[in-house]
Amino acid sequence: MASVFSKKDFIATNWFTLEKIIQLIVGAFIIPKIFSSLGTVDIGKLKFVESVLGMLTPLFFLGLSAICIREIVFKPKQSQRILATAFYLRLISWLVIFTGVVIYFNIFKESPLTSLYLIIAFSYLFKLTDVFEYYLLAKKWTKIIFISKITSLSIIVSLQYYGVIKQLDVYYFAKLIILDFLLQGLIYIFILKYKKKFTFKEWKFSWPLGKSLLKMSFPLLLSNGIIMFYITIDELFLKYYIGDHANGIFATVQFLVIGLSWNIGFSIINALYPSLAESYIDDEKSYFHKMKKLTKIMCGVGLFIGLFYTFFGNSILDAFFTESYSDAKTPLLIFCWAPLIIFLGMIYEKHLINSNDIQKNVYRFVSGCVSNILLCYLLIPVLQVTGAAIAVLASHFITNIVYIFLDNKSRKELLSFF
Repeated sequence: MASVFSKKDFIATNWFTLEKIIQLIVGAFIIPKIFSSLGTVDIGKLKFVESVLGMLTPLFFLGLSAICIREIVFKPKQSQRILATAFYLRLISWLVIFTGVVIYFNIFKESPLTSLYLIIAFSYLFKLTDVFEYYLLAKKWTKIIFISKITSLSIIVSLQYYGVIKQLDVYYFAKLIILDFLLQGLIYIFILKYKKKFTFKEWKFSWPLGKSLLKMSFPLLLSNGIIMFYITIDELFLKYYIGDHANGIFATVQFLVIGLSWNIGFSIINALYPSLAESYIDDEKSYFHKMKKLTKIMCGVGLFIGLFYTFFGNSILDAFFTESYSDAKTPLLIFCWAPLIIFLGMIYEKHLINSNDIQKNVYRFVSGCVSNILLCYLLIPVLQVTGAAIAVLASHFITNIVYIFLDNKSRKELLSFF
């Protein structure tokens, strides 16, 4: 990788990957204890609430992440104005959505999960501070991100362990999500203020810039909304046909594949994106060399994840989870191959962002969403959680492989990455 990417790129990736590896090790220790302590039903409730609100996250984030990073790389002198504008746009969005959630559950609908919905929705207020990550990623200062996330992780894991020992309820663990976001934000602000990288008194909202950012990010907002919907479809079907136990089982599979493994590949791609954006402007030949190298690396990572869970998935479930989670074995063997497919789609998405051709994201995710609905309807009533795993994997294949190969230009671009 060092022969294609610079030393700075390599260091940035190392910090990002190290953070995910530490999260993997710590998560492997504490998360199964939380799952076992709460049981499949309570975990199912928590993850269902997170998933339902997750469908609103594109409106919280407004698709600004990749666009802001790209714009900071392209226009470094406007960094503060870009971040300030993105922050206020997201704050306005959070206020509208949180108000809507409060009104809905207090006036129109009574639910035993109301408190969980309000806790998770409130936590997104503190998630606003991740706009600082846009700047840190664009500047390749991933060491600061590492310090922030690992410091927060150490505190949160200690409190999670305390909750397991004391057998505290699901609401305690939900509130830790708020604390996690708050700690990360405070650390970012402290470090950036100490380094004098920002003059927060001068943070001003620019409406012309805001309109420009929203216009550029709208296809991403739309495609992210479709993604969240089609990922959540499985849990909605599982909730309807089977219940919270099934969602608890599926949450376990997602934790092992996404929470522990997928995030490592995700971090590598995100850490190297600023370098890809720079090369896209300055050196097209270097850009395609980097894309080829990154594609090969991510195929290797995806293949490793699939093989690892194929051979060791059952042993991991037996060793770290209670017997009530044994139903996760077959779905895990299926879903563990999803990262191999998704990593290709993520790399292709970065190319679409660089080439300002993001509208294709909408088309491919619509195809994935429709296919997932149909497959969930056909498979979940018969195969239950295994059916959900098959539906998700198949829809990812349609979104990230089939659609791209059906489009002539996309097919040529993807093949050029190999």
